[in-house]
Amino acid sequence: MTAINSLDQIPFEIKRVYFLYDVPNKSDRGAHAHKELYQLIVPASGSFEITLFDGKDSKQFLLRQPDEGLLVPPGLWRDLSNFSGGGICLVLASMLYTEEDYIRDLKYFRKFKNE
Repeated sequence: MTAINSLDQIPFEIKRVYFLYDVPNKSDRGAHAHKELYQLIVPASGSFEITLFDGKDSKQFLLRQPDEGLLVPPGLWRDLSNFSGGGICLVLASMLYTEEDYIRDLKYFRKFKNE
């Protein structure tokens, strides 16, 4: 059993929870950034990789255990890739869904980071 408590194990209040599942093996998801949203990304089942990009440098993480997660603060471009068969990605978010918080264009993201 793994428990996650708002403002205790993670530095934000959980306002939204969603799952990515039935992602075809080796597929990619994500490819966006957020202006204000914090996320804790957890591999509920299987494994996947996350690449984070801050506008200059990128770093890749392999998530494969349901008792580990990756805290993604605002202002980072994220790509999820290489989902294993049956992989499930659990996302705990600090805000309700709002399209205005998304940056979906990498060119605009680079400009946003350099302002």
